[in-house]
Amino acid sequence: MTRDRSSLANSTRSELTKQFTTSMWWILGLVLFVYVGLTAGGLAATFGALASGALPPGAANSPALPADTLPPLIYSIATAVGYVFPLLIGTLMVTNEFRHRTLTPTFLATPRRGVVLAGKVAAGVVMGAFYAVLAIIAAVGVGAAALAAFDIHTQLGSADTWALIGRMVIAFVLWVLIGIGVGTLVRNQVAAVVGVLAFTQFVEPILRAVGGFVDGLSEVTQYLPGAASDALVGASIYTGIGGATTSGPAWWVGGLLMLAYALVFLLLGWLLTWRRDVS
Repeated sequence: MTRDRSSLANSTRSELTKQFTTSMWWILGLVLFVYVGLTAGGLAATFGALASGALPPGAANSPALPADTLPPLIYSIATAVGYVFPLLIGTLMVTNEFRHRTLTPTFLATPRRGVVLAGKVAAGVVMGAFYAVLAIIAAVGVGAAALAAFDIHTQLGSADTWALIGRMVIAFVLWVLIGIGVGTLVRNQVAAVVGVLAFTQFVEPILRAVGGFVDGLSEVTQYLPGAASDALVGASIYTGIGGATTSGPAWWVGGLLMLAYALVFLLLGWLLTWRRDVS
């Protein structure tokens, strides 16, 4: 048991070293921070101006959102638009090994492949938490400042707000684990990345949009990964703007759904590809 723990600790440390010795980690972190910050700031300023009356109601095509609903919607931008980043990070953690053929020496150093995969999962938890902090600082920091500029209460003293922030951290971690599962299952990096981008940016958004107009379809689309993430966090700019009336799963159900996605992908990857020979 002690040896297994030591091997897992060494594997986790090795994985983290791999992540932080290349430029990819800070490039993705910088893009995530800027993207989330600009989106949160822009939307907070727009909705805050409408809610406070700084902009006339006729300046928008829809009624202004109530001021007390704005903080959670703005803060949740960290996951609502930023979730693709932890998903890509998890995918790259594995596919980079296949692309650059570094998995062979990894397996030679740690022959037990289950320990290697567990090390990646453990490192993924750390990476997910790290990028969650970046995204939350961007969304909450910039978003709250923009709301405060229009005298909108930021709700940063509310326990509900901090519970939402905590759930966003969990969502980021789970997205990284889902990405590791995808990367384990799909060895080809180009195919994995294109598949992730296609599903998150086109397939699921289209299905969820159509589900808002087709009776019964929303009962299915609410269990898609992105919808499960929104349910876990408890707020989403997309459902908030769309005025969705269909109640989704409880936050803990959303969390369990995301965990199930991660476990299924990891298990399939372990059974179908991870144990195969590598060159």
